[in-house]
Amino acid sequence: MGAGPMDAAAVLLAPGAGSSSTHHTLVALEEALAPRPCVRIDFPYRLAGRPFPDRAPVLVAAVVDAVGALCASHGLEPSQVLLGGRSMGGRMCSMAVAEGLPAAGLVLVSYPLHPPKRPEQLRTAHFGAIGVPCLFVSGTRDGFATPDELTAATAAIPGPVTHRWIDGGRHELDRDDDAVVAAVTGWLADRDPTT
Repeated sequence: MGAGPMDAAAVLLAPGAGSSSTHHTLVALEEALAPRPCVRIDFPYRLAGRPFPDRAPVLVAAVVDAVGALCASHGLEPSQVLLGGRSMGGRMCSMAVAEGLPAAGLVLVSYPLHPPKRPEQLRTAHFGAIGVPCLFVSGTRDGFATPDELTAATAAIPGPVTHRWIDGGRHELDRDDDAVVAAVTGWLADRDPTT
């Protein structure tokens, strides 16, 4: 089975499509997960000053490259890195893992299961290839995934899945950093047999 999220020696966090590595939720998570090294990445389109995301293969490759750089700089293996982020960033991390990138686990905040008001356009084709522990943190009023939709869809993930719901939260979770941080740190503590 290998390492789990409690063994995470480092963290990589990716932002949603409309934000950057300085997003307040990612910063709050970095602070809460210290002293683990944490890298908050920007995707190539953002670094180039373009407003619209690259195609998924480019975004996934950026995640893989960033994990490689993080591991090289800290003497780690990819299986020791906890991956995730907000919305699109978390989805790209989950796709990288499904395509074979080892990870200690996935933290997926506001996972965009489908575009708003288009529940038939599911972004779940890769779920069956995710074998690592996953934490989904979502608001109960998220237009990209209702609790029922997300619970049903994540049943396809072979690895252990945990859901944490933020009551009344929308996709942005703008005022919910404390709740997101509590969900993530609580999940890691629950999985750590030494605490």
